[in-house]
Amino acid sequence: MRSIAADFPSRDISFNEYDVMFNLSRAPEWRLRLRDLNRNVLLTQPSVSRLVDRLALRGYVQKHIDPADGRGALIELTDAGFELFRRVALQHMATITERIGDSLSTDELTQLIGLCDRLRAGD
Repeated sequence: MRSIAADFPSRDISFNEYDVMFNLSRAPEWRLRLRDLNRNVLLTQPSVSRLVDRLALRGYVQKHIDPADGRGALIELTDAGFELFRRVALQHMATITERIGDSLSTDELTQLIGLCDRLRAGD
């Protein structure tokens, strides 16, 4: 991971900003509650809040009051944010492919995805 992060292909966003945008891009309507976003990234809650504020200032995300809980916030990826994420994702995938290559078979990759999903879900 350190090697992949060190070779992160974008000067427009950081690796951590990419991680936040990745999680938002996978969410329904590109929107997550801030507390749910916090669960899916490897940053502290204050760090995620500051990062989201920086992305919002640059127009890549929007913050909304959570209508279900006025104390919470919904974070939504904007169209501009998605376009930037998509461009960087293609470059980032090339870096990952270059690093990992053909080390794992298709069956092993499928198994790895399943294991990672289970770990992330806490099963």
